[in-house]
Amino acid sequence: MQAQHRGMNLIVPDNDTEWKGYFEAAREHRLVMKQCRNCDLLRYPPGAACPWCTSLEWIWQDVTGKGTIHSYEIVMQAIQAGFREWAPYPVVLVELDEQRGQPSADEGLRLISNLVSDDFTAEKEENVAIGKRVEVTFLDVSPNSACRCSNCPKNPRRGRCGSLSDQQAHSPGNEGRGYGQQV
Repeated sequence: MQAQHRGMNLIVPDNDTEWKGYFEAAREHRLVMKQCRNCDLLRYPPGAACPWCTSLEWIWQDVTGKGTIHSYEIVMQAIQAGFREWAPYPVVLVELDEQRGQPSADEGLRLISNLVSDDFTAEKEENVAIGKRVEVTFLDVSPNSACRCSNCPKNPRRGRCGSLSDQQAHSPGNEGRGYGQQV
């Protein structure tokens, strides 16, 4: 697979077993993760072995692509030339709904993504918040490839958009940060 996006070459060789299935699914606007056949845990990035049980047996598993912003940063000076006109823009760490709190209470299935608006421009900083609901979306960059992004759904579940749960908002270290406000 070869494509160009924002002036940058995107190349996934035919013999790349780590990412090829991921990008094939993205072309079909599906989000997949590797699932261990031994312990059933999902993982991202897709690596050869399960990071929890070290099994080399896995399958590609479809996931919903829905989740919450676990953390984020606002890029003020883009290093890659293709994103300089976007700056400032948000890069989010999304915790997917699947496998939340597994394999331990502090872990989950998380991936890094650009946060975009409906027209695939950078989401405005005032619309970014820890705990905000997001979902996967795909931008077709060529007839044979698509890039994964995240955006804010039109009708998020009440009580989750733009806020953490009351328990999270009042946990040690979160006081005074504006968490837990209903949107």
